[in-house]
Amino acid sequence: MHRNLLLLSNSTNAGEEYLGWPRPYIDNFLRKFSVRSVLFIPYAGVNLSTESVLSSYNVYEERVRGIFTGFGVELVSIHHSSDPRAAVKKAECIVVGGGNTFHLLKLMHETGIMHSIKEQVRQGTPYIGWSAGANIACPTMKTTNDMPIAEPESFNCLDLVPFQINPHYLDANPQGHAGETREQRILEFLAVNRNSIVVGLREGCLFWIEGGKIELKGNRNLRVFRHSQSPAEYEEGAALDFLMKE
Repeated sequence: MHRNLLLLSNSTNAGEEYLGWPRPYIDNFLRKFSVRSVLFIPYAGVNLSTESVLSSYNVYEERVRGIFTGFGVELVSIHHSSDPRAAVKKAECIVVGGGNTFHLLKLMHETGIMHSIKEQVRQGTPYIGWSAGANIACPTMKTTNDMPIAEPESFNCLDLVPFQINPHYLDANPQGHAGETREQRILEFLAVNRNSIVVGLREGCLFWIEGGKIELKGNRNLRVFRHSQSPAEYEEGAALDFLMKE
């Protein structure tokens, strides 16, 4: 399987411009694969200030297009296409934005692009995803942080990597908070899905994946969870190829 993936925990760090911190990585990734145009998947976007979900997609498209224009790359959103699966097959690069993972997954299954994207990316089409867009690169969406505002036909995702990502991973347990921490939620998942590996991808970090090689990039460590084992921390430059073993 020949995969070229850029999987980001988040789009924007607090106090920064939209897609500010990952711009150098995205630019380098696009240049590496000589990408001149991208197909954007906006289905995770649910904008509270717009009149309809379709309007949300238009707003999202314009916001992301403004960033990619700065890379010298054309961006077109899939929601304008009368044949989404055909659009995927023609795409030079596929970009999946963040937002609500349940809503994203529902639309990807309904339009039939889940299988199409999986097929194209496994053949080498570059893929960029942040937050929900990184989550759906996993076997399932079961390690999302989102509320189920929509009901997808399945939790099964693209299965481009053999492990699970928890985007926006937080170590904090806020004072006065009596609910479960993020770590406890992940351990609950592993108690039921014991053969899985979950990576807590902290904000400001990403995975750069080519083929079977995976690199952590960013200014924070990665946290790896396995059932019945203590969580392990890995820094940028650490050997992580074990995560790609099927």
